[in-house]
Amino acid sequence: MTGTGDAQKAFYITSPIYYVSGQPHIGTAYTTIACDVLARYQRLRGRDVVFATGTDEHGQKVVRGAADAGMSPQDFVDGLVADYKRAWERLHVEYSRFIRTTEPEHTRLVQRVFARLVASGDIYKAEYTGWYCIPCETYLLEQDLDDGNCPECGRPTEQVSQEAYFFRTSKYADALLHHIEEHEDFIGPDSRRNEVIAFIKSGLRDSCVSRTRSDWDIPVPDDESQSVYVWFDALLNYLTVAGYGDDEDRFERIWPADVQLMGKDILPRFHATIWPAMLMALGLPLPRTLFGHGWWSDADGQKMSKSKGNFIDPFETVQRLVEYSGTRTAFAVDALRYYVLREVPFGLDGSFSMRGLLSRFNADLANDLGNLLNRSLPLLQRYVDGIVPEAGPASGALAEDIARTVAGMETQLERLNYRDALIALWQLIARCNKFVDEREPWLLHKQGKRVELDAVLYDVVDCIRAVAILVSPFMPEVGEEVWDQLGLKHAGTRMSWADARAGALAPGTHINRGVPIFPRIDIDGVLAEQPEAAEEQQAATAKANAISFKQFQAVELVTGKVVEAERVPEADKLLVLRVDVGEAQPRQIVAGLAEHFNPRQLLGRTVIVVANLEPATIRGIESNGMILAAGEKQPLALITTDGEVEPGHKVR
Repeated sequence: MTGTGDAQKAFYITSPIYYVSGQPHIGTAYTTIACDVLARYQRLRGRDVVFATGTDEHGQKVVRGAADAGMSPQDFVDGLVADYKRAWERLHVEYSRFIRTTEPEHTRLVQRVFARLVASGDIYKAEYTGWYCIPCETYLLEQDLDDGNCPECGRPTEQVSQEAYFFRTSKYADALLHHIEEHEDFIGPDSRRNEVIAFIKSGLRDSCVSRTRSDWDIPVPDDESQSVYVWFDALLNYLTVAGYGDDEDRFERIWPADVQLMGKDILPRFHATIWPAMLMALGLPLPRTLFGHGWWSDADGQKMSKSKGNFIDPFETVQRLVEYSGTRTAFAVDALRYYVLREVPFGLDGSFSMRGLLSRFNADLANDLGNLLNRSLPLLQRYVDGIVPEAGPASGALAEDIARTVAGMETQLERLNYRDALIALWQLIARCNKFVDEREPWLLHKQGKRVELDAVLYDVVDCIRAVAILVSPFMPEVGEEVWDQLGLKHAGTRMSWADARAGALAPGTHINRGVPIFPRIDIDGVLAEQPEAAEEQQAATAKANAISFKQFQAVELVTGKVVEAERVPEADKLLVLRVDVGEAQPRQIVAGLAEHFNPRQLLGRTVIVVANLEPATIRGIESNGMILAAGEKQPLALITTDGEVEPGHKVR
């Protein structure tokens, strides 16, 4: 999916630019960390990488936010931009370009593109009557509303009637559908791809791309009465970064974008329809991959967002992790990076849990990776004076394991499957730990078998060296620390993905053993002392309790139609279903049906859904509901209706 492309072309990856109406949170951090991992991976492979992120700074919400803060819009956004830059630095994000939509370079490009599309007839002027959501900066029609409110954030909308410019999005619907069908990797994951196809087939409307003039927004060229709509302005940032219209050599080297990552909410309406239609109108190649990842939810199952005020501060989370474990802040940040990409398959929704983070810290980081380092380096100090021995003819026992891991991680990262890439790496860590147990170097030393001992010690430390390279895109500070403890930093050896192979460790290297990176956490003690963590545990326990008859009467059963189904990785019994229950978005439900049904068998089936069940996290995947079924023995029977019923009808 990510592609290697022409060696002369830069690998261009983008996060969305973030609207500066509040502080960075776990949702924005999730997207940006995912971009950073891919950028670091490609740099390790020797690619020229352009990783762009930034801030979207125009729109009414900024003006109102500045007024509420008693500041000018410019001072208001300058402060928030500083917060974003500081946040990405603290989260070990290394971007190539931080773009701001208030930059003169970007303003010039937006006005040039707008004028060009007016001249070509792709932008025209007409009367707009409809609704506008200020928090989402989105124009909506009556049929888009949810009880008069925005379907995305739930806030009230404002009715507007004004003259405005429109972009002929509808003109490019057929061409866009054809492109999606011809390029399987253009939109991911498959659930988003299907959603976008359905969105286009439902009828693309021309997009309003201007609003009544504001002193803060970018003026429409040759029309003092209008300003450019914030979404049209924001989408063009990707071309500004690439040098479109200003630096043709740079643009040729960078464009098209290889991967554009974003939350699933902004994919169908903007990035997967308006954005490619704009590029088609300009005669430019489309990005290779647009990927809409899932949402993190809070304890109540609500999507985390600034507009709802229920977001998790990643830095408060890191600080708590430092307090609980005693690890360094840099390693706690890497532990958070690991957790968000390991816990949930990229593309699916998940529920963020402090207990889940602590459990991952102990099981994966302290017990597996930390233990491998802490038990292996003392063996070198004890038996060979801390100096890496010669490999010898008996070395290379882990060569196939390392090669298989590298190949597996490459495959998974090409697919943006971060979770399975990490699973593959942790299988290598487990294999190396088991190798130490099997070969018993302490016994070889006691028996005086120096050749065999040297071979075992070399293979173990050489494998740890490969692990340091492979883990570094995900956990850069941890990778550097392991590299340093192996003595490779002092030796001036640089990391390269090509060196993640057996036998590349130079004999004679002096190790530089340090303190344990990941001290174990007393989770039960933390739960007892920390009210927030204890509440998470109590909530998890409460989910398993029986309900009374009165509670049963409150159970909301509705009809649903299965629109998507796929297997949960490494779970023989589980399927992830997307079920239309008559709401704005299909429900994501994890169901234990994989032993009884092929995913394709469920597509289009009418099912009965418990719609008001509190969200649960199963194998790191958020599940919002339950599907009713009967039978303890195969074949399992789904509870359904005896006739056609539209999704969302109550079952009485």
